[in-house]
Amino acid sequence: MIFPFCGFTTRCLYTMGTLMFAFSTSALSILVFPALTLVAGGGILFLITNIQVGNLFGVHRSTVITLYNGAFDSSSGLFFVIKLSYECGVSLRAAFLFISACSVFHVIRTFFLMPKRFIPYPLPEHYTYGISCGKSKSSKVTANSNTPMTEETTTMHDKDAPVKQEKTLRECVLSRFFLFHLLWLSVMQLRHYLFIGTLNPMLQGLSAGDPSLVGQYINAFAITQMCGVLCAPWNGLIIDRHKGKTRAAGESEQESDLRAMVLSLSLTALQCVLFSVCAATPYLPLQYLTFVLQVLNRSFLYGGNAAFLSVAFPGCHFGKLFGLVMALSAVFSLLQYPCFALVKGPLGGDPLYVNIALTMLSLLPFIHPLSVYLHCRRLASQRVKTGAGAAS
Repeated sequence: MIFPFCGFTTRCLYTMGTLMFAFSTSALSILVFPALTLVAGGGILFLITNIQVGNLFGVHRSTVITLYNGAFDSSSGLFFVIKLSYECGVSLRAAFLFISACSVFHVIRTFFLMPKRFIPYPLPEHYTYGISCGKSKSSKVTANSNTPMTEETTTMHDKDAPVKQEKTLRECVLSRFFLFHLLWLSVMQLRHYLFIGTLNPMLQGLSAGDPSLVGQYINAFAITQMCGVLCAPWNGLIIDRHKGKTRAAGESEQESDLRAMVLSLSLTALQCVLFSVCAATPYLPLQYLTFVLQVLNRSFLYGGNAAFLSVAFPGCHFGKLFGLVMALSAVFSLLQYPCFALVKGPLGGDPLYVNIALTMLSLLPFIHPLSVYLHCRRLASQRVKTGAGAAS
């Protein structure tokens, strides 16, 4: 009952947060702080427990994983919908009570549709889920069978089957892949956080303080945030398309998957550089393009993060590694506060020089796809040497 317990716990945390929002008032404004914590914590845990659904879709696994991350990314646009509803006369309490009530659907889905345990990858033959709870038809023994599956027979089969030695969590965390991936994620995430944090003063400076113009751009930015769910699957499609290519002789599935990730990782880093250049350009109409690049890059970033972790490391460590990389990147993102202080203090509210510095910093994530590419090329050259040695 691991999956239902995790899913139910995440929904409880999230629902408690939305209920606190619903019943917060000016006198109980202190409720907003724990509410934000519960919504953020419950939301990310809900994402982690549901990413494994991608394992059910075989060759489209990365597309589904990135779609889930895109939906999570677009959830920030929900508050824009609440804002518009409030302006149309819907109270904040009614809006958050409705969101809380929607959790009932997720609880029902968790207990009656999802398996009791984690979804394996690759899937066993005839794997089913829902009421069947992940049972495999091949594991059932019929009464008419002349050779019933006994415990001894099962043990013999297990001994004959080759046992794949998985990496330990420590080995994964200390690997070059994980460290470069952490750098890749942390730098780009910091760039996005700083852009969002300095967006309002930047727009005020570029619009000469015109409040209507600033409001127009803020609304445009909020609308683009809801498009993450539309952009994220593109990354998954790119990954899955390259995974579908014919593998070279002797090439393992993991090596093929890593090779497919190189383009995705590189494209995400390139998007960040383009987004950062546009954000650093003091030209107001260009910021519409900046908003588009920002949501596109952010959806690629978080979707690619989950997809890479699922490919490069053993599935048994996915949840731990995902949580760890998000936590460490969040610690790295604390650098935004010294940057904010620099903008508000010595720079007099002008983030131009900080944006230029961050644009230069945005070149660092290219180290990660380069490292993966060199790793795949080294494995390919080893295969060639091994094949040549066997032929001779």
